[in-house]
Amino acid sequence: MIDRPFWQNKRVFITGHTGFKGSWLCLWLHSLGAEVYGYALDPPTDPSLFRLCKIDSLVHSTIADVRDGDALRKALQTSKAEIAFHLAAQPLVRDSYKIPVDTYAINVMGTVNFFEAVRHAQSVRSVINVTTDKCYENREWIWGYRENEPLGGHDPYSNSKACSELVTAAYRSSYLNPGEHAQHGVGVASARAGNVIGGGDWATDRLIPDFLRAIVKQEKVLIRNPRAVRPWQHVLDPLCGYLTLAERLYQDGPRHSGAWNFGPDDTDAQPVEWLVRNLCAKWGKGASYAIDAGPQPHEAHSLKLDCSKARTELGWRPCWNLDKALGSIVTWTRDSAAPGDPLDVTRKQIREYEQDLIATGTR
Repeated sequence: MIDRPFWQNKRVFITGHTGFKGSWLCLWLHSLGAEVYGYALDPPTDPSLFRLCKIDSLVHSTIADVRDGDALRKALQTSKAEIAFHLAAQPLVRDSYKIPVDTYAINVMGTVNFFEAVRHAQSVRSVINVTTDKCYENREWIWGYRENEPLGGHDPYSNSKACSELVTAAYRSSYLNPGEHAQHGVGVASARAGNVIGGGDWATDRLIPDFLRAIVKQEKVLIRNPRAVRPWQHVLDPLCGYLTLAERLYQDGPRHSGAWNFGPDDTDAQPVEWLVRNLCAKWGKGASYAIDAGPQPHEAHSLKLDCSKARTELGWRPCWNLDKALGSIVTWTRDSAAPGDPLDVTRKQIREYEQDLIATGTR
């Protein structure tokens, strides 16, 4: 389970704190007693979890671009953060086909700027670059990808994240080498998660946000690739992995530096149509779907992660299965609607998750 005393009064820097995953991370760290400093553009969607929960009143928030290296470096130095998470990204596959130059500028040079800021900061001891399961060279096989598999990426988004992984490895080898940890004191890792889902996501061209928008409009949700298999997981599962990894990097940087997968159990790697059918059943009346037969940009058909390393070395494993994750999304959406309070609902789910960690003995 998460070591709550460890996080008390820790100064934590997060790029991309206004996004879906960044907002959940901010709220969890705030509940743990950390002093959180965020650096990102304005929330990418309206509505957004960041604004609904008024997260800017809970953390130190700098609205700026990761492509502005000087501003990023100044923000990190000013924060005096001990732990830094890099989440800022252009995160959508389909958008990357439309804006490839911006995708590479944000996801690759943004990572370069982040590590330039890190290597000049005197306070940082633990660093995690959050990438994606899509960074691997996808061979469309049934096995999960391990951390030592070749990187690749068919589309600009996936490829840019593979490049971000290479940037991480280069900075680790060149400036923050585990063999020289006694001199610099910084542990550097990358974290690769699956298809993250949860309440408060309004991104375009993502399956569950599209489903919920269709419900509001009393329309059928259109699904593009019904047979595509994805490693679905509730957002709190990989965040638990990131927090655990950050603790270990802080305590023993040389041992835990490197790449780490944080994905669901194999039984939760399910086809798109399976997920939508089960989500419709949980929502009940008014939920339905149809298959979009039109031409679609290339997306991987089968994708799974092998998380043996995280299970063995960190003692981490998923806590909420896919059925629980889908139920939590329905609950979050209904309970946070007016007159509900999205902040209270989100905090309640974080507490529930922590209780389940304790009950199951899961990291």
